[in-house]
Amino acid sequence: MMSQEQNDLITRIGPKEPCGRLMRMYWQPAALVDELQGPRAVRPVKLLGEDLVLFHDESGRYGLIDRHCAHRGADLAFGRLENAGLRCAFHGWLFDVTGQCLETPAEPMGSKLCQGIKQRCYPVVEKSGILWAYLGEGSPPAFPEIDCFVAPDSHVFAFKGHWACNWLQALEVGVDPSHASYLHRFFEDEDTSNAYGRQFRGASASSDMPMTKIMREHDRPIINVEHTEYGMRLVTLREIDDERTHVRVTNQLFPHAFVIPMNQEMTITQYHVPIDDENCYWYSIFTSFTTPVDKKTMREQRLATYELPDYKSRRNKANDYGFDPHEQATATYTGMGMDINVHDQWAVESMGPIQDRTKEHLGQADKAIVQYRRMLREEIEKVAAGEKPILCLDDAHARSIQGPGTMDGIGPTQGWEMYWMEVDVKRRRGAPWAAPVPSEIADKVRHLSAAE
Repeated sequence: MMSQEQNDLITRIGPKEPCGRLMRMYWQPAALVDELQGPRAVRPVKLLGEDLVLFHDESGRYGLIDRHCAHRGADLAFGRLENAGLRCAFHGWLFDVTGQCLETPAEPMGSKLCQGIKQRCYPVVEKSGILWAYLGEGSPPAFPEIDCFVAPDSHVFAFKGHWACNWLQALEVGVDPSHASYLHRFFEDEDTSNAYGRQFRGASASSDMPMTKIMREHDRPIINVEHTEYGMRLVTLREIDDERTHVRVTNQLFPHAFVIPMNQEMTITQYHVPIDDENCYWYSIFTSFTTPVDKKTMREQRLATYELPDYKSRRNKANDYGFDPHEQATATYTGMGMDINVHDQWAVESMGPIQDRTKEHLGQADKAIVQYRRMLREEIEKVAAGEKPILCLDDAHARSIQGPGTMDGIGPTQGWEMYWMEVDVKRRRGAPWAAPVPSEIADKVRHLSAAE
């Protein structure tokens, strides 16, 4: 258990909150690139508790500025895109992507009022199908050379979804390996050849055994947690028999992302981005190590559940997440359909807007969550002391973080430690793009015997 003060410290992200100051030292997903496609490239954005408006001007530049006009506070999300800026619909004041006021047309001819008017603004960059914003002070950090940022556009696909809860309980699902055996349990296995784009539907590497079968039948995993330069690596072992063990390697990417294997071809890098203290978006970047991503299929699969323009699930608290007691008795553990994101959404939203951690009771299966919370507190303290937190990189050190390695497969019970690295290296060396092999793995893997 923890105190209320400790819970507030690691959950609240306002600009004056200690965790908010930490979050502002990193690039944050602000929107999907898709959201600014079309004839009117203007989108309201709430990010880290701040009300902003994102726009794409006529010369191709992105701007992220205060949502309320500096004149009298009208909503710039209804502004007009013209003259290389965003014009307020109230009195016609015009702002460029730097927030500078360019025109105050209702003022007398020759007025210089606009010269001293500037909206708060934040830098925006486009990367891997996402528009990233930096809300901190000083120069933004460099992006690490992780797979989803190195792969070409043809081999990545990004999507997002809204959850009505604090960002931390959303993230903690991703560093909780044991929940998959229960929350995502399917009583019947599907044809793994039809698994494209769907989590936990494929076969584990080096086998034809469906992931659903492994999760269902081996529900007491051994969880190992290793601290890394980017956060944590989780190695989850489910022993099938004396000779075979299911090995699943996932990663926590500090501060609020995780990297997991989706199947033998793809990984998922998923960020849990605070809208405010009680709402968040998850942003998933799917990275393929084989063929280009079928983005049309991936998007259609997800739009079957998520509604535009706000990417909220059609299955939600208002309709009990589509709960069907007959399905719960016969088909799925939750009775909430086949989309595991809906299962996760129910779990984290049912805790309340901000989970009351003063009442929880953690066990051995929660070791990664315990260690992540400790790391989060330590990094918050670093920032408070004026130090740089983990993974806040400069250009010279961006290449120091690569990968990270992931794997979901069935390997030898004796020798799984080398097996998972060999599988990961083989996939990287066979990729049609220059997938980097993390040095910590490359130094250990001189051959590919077990993987081959």
